[in-house]
Amino acid sequence: MQSRLSKIRDIAGNRLVSLCAGARDIVLPPQCPVTGERVAGHGELSPGAWQNISFIAAPYCKMCGLPFEFASSPDLLCAACAAPESFEHGLISEKGLDKVRASMRYDDVSAELVMSLKYADRHDLAGGFATLMLTAARDMPIRDMVIVPVPLHPGRLRQRKFNQAALLARSLAEKAGSGLAIDLLERHRATPQQQGLSAKARQRNVKSAFRIREKYQSTISSRNYLLVDDVLTTGATLKECARVLKRAGASQVCAVVLARVVKDDVMAI
Repeated sequence: MQSRLSKIRDIAGNRLVSLCAGARDIVLPPQCPVTGERVAGHGELSPGAWQNISFIAAPYCKMCGLPFEFASSPDLLCAACAAPESFEHGLISEKGLDKVRASMRYDDVSAELVMSLKYADRHDLAGGFATLMLTAARDMPIRDMVIVPVPLHPGRLRQRKFNQAALLARSLAEKAGSGLAIDLLERHRATPQQQGLSAKARQRNVKSAFRIREKYQSTISSRNYLLVDDVLTTGATLKECARVLKRAGASQVCAVVLARVVKDDVMAI
């Protein structure tokens, strides 16, 4: 009898969700955040948007994921990953990040997507973005990793009401079947906006800004982590988060982002 009542409740609940979704689509028809065209469902992109997105695909550096215009082998490295001792601001290091992947280049089109998620409350986009990020990180053992979003400072979080990196991390964990530690890292020191700062200034800006919450301190050792953020510019924030995790005993720290800034003059080595 109890099982039958549960089934009835589930059916009624599903019908209510469907009715609410249908009503929402009538009042607020699903639109592409880039082109404004009508699309089949909330969070989807129009064909025009897909055609204009500059996805990052091979060939790229096997460590940091930086795309190359031309490469003769899939195992090539960029200059910074090939000789990290010569590049102060490289992404990969023994005490920091082990591997980085990104779905697309950061340009006018992807900026529209990021801004829609970040400032226009298009939370419905997170699921589709997570699928793209999962594809970009397909060579990482995500099922065996704990997914951790880059945190916002509490003051910034109160202003924005949500953390876009946490939305992406949650969707990514659901799709990948991975562990999720949404609050493992905390940004305990408020920092000025990174926009407009040089790579060196960005690195100074975030130094010692992150720490592991006390309840997680004893669980970090020998585990693998995947940091999640929306945009990678110089990588200063991701690198600092990775250093914090490595100092606490993490075995491997990788990162995946929705979009990254790419310089067009990079050669494969």
